[in-house]
Amino acid sequence: MSKTRMEKLKTLKTIAEILNQGHDIKATLDEVLKELLSLTNLQSGWIFLIEEDGSYTLAADAYLPPALIRKEKVLMCEGECYCLTKFNNGGLRRAANIMNCKRIESAKERHCFDTEGITHHATVPLEDGDRRFGLLNVAAAGKTMFDEEELHLLESVAFQIGTAIQRMKFSEYKQKNALLMERNRLAQELHDSVNQMLFSVSLTARAAKTLTKDENLQQMIDFIQNLSQDALAEMKALIWQLRPGGLEKGLSEAIKSYGALIGLNVIFTQKGCPLLTDEQEHMLWRVVQEALNNTKKHAGTDTAYVSLTASSRHAELDIIDHGAGFRYEAHDGLPSLGIKGMKERAETAGAEFLIESELGAGTKLSVRLPLTNQNGRTMQ
Repeated sequence: MSKTRMEKLKTLKTIAEILNQGHDIKATLDEVLKELLSLTNLQSGWIFLIEEDGSYTLAADAYLPPALIRKEKVLMCEGECYCLTKFNNGGLRRAANIMNCKRIESAKERHCFDTEGITHHATVPLEDGDRRFGLLNVAAAGKTMFDEEELHLLESVAFQIGTAIQRMKFSEYKQKNALLMERNRLAQELHDSVNQMLFSVSLTARAAKTLTKDENLQQMIDFIQNLSQDALAEMKALIWQLRPGGLEKGLSEAIKSYGALIGLNVIFTQKGCPLLTDEQEHMLWRVVQEALNNTKKHAGTDTAYVSLTASSRHAELDIIDHGAGFRYEAHDGLPSLGIKGMKERAETAGAEFLIESELGAGTKLSVRLPLTNQNGRTMQ
């Protein structure tokens, strides 16, 4: 067996091992790119994932020259280039030499630092079966042409990457779907068992009160009935949290519906129309939900004000009540587990979480969320 063929098989084996062990798409692609460049003695690489409408995301990159890294890789995350145009036009069916890189050209036109001698790159479509959904690009200083052996190797690697990406996406979908099904199952069980038992306790207490004239006993029965009704309201809210209704109609409808459910008058206003991902919308919804619960339980007011304001760069959500308030100093730590949970949710999504509160003057909770453009780049 020739040395070239042995090296090719070694490369494919190493890449396959990394991909088979991977579960997180970005982390796996970053590792694969670095290993591919090391094994092939190439200098730089990047992967685009492309949507059906032609929009794209820089999914991974390794050892980009300084000219393409500056300003949070703006030249890699925006605009068109020769390989993407060819891909979207249906003209890129296999590994190909791109005569020159438009992004490098743009960097030179803007006098953007060092390109490290890179001018050209090879590009390979990522696919799984008949579906193409991305590009693998690799380059090296002074290299203006990739031979057939190199292109064949890149095609084999791209096929491995494409298959692995689809596997990881399917696995992620299965996990999310399993979690959703379990939440729905639990919500249904709570509704069918505990919820119905609490309702029965309330009815029984009401009936028992009519069977006695003893005032002390009647007061105790009233207490039991009120307690069971409060527990029933808590259970309904818990079931709603596990299986929220109304979110499919938008965040504003979900917030208003939840306010009505827990007996809180929610005044909702919105300025602008933020482009939120499902995860971002879900995060904002859970923060509002916990904040409204706190208002209902602790603020001593029946009204809360929720506003969502959007610009091209940020979405800001404010939840305000004019109730009891509490003493809060940032250096003293968070006052409750509920607020700590809200803060963790927001920060996990890349948002900033702020608290303003004063005894007798109410509370304001704010979430400031950076938005991304259609190419997945955070707006600055």
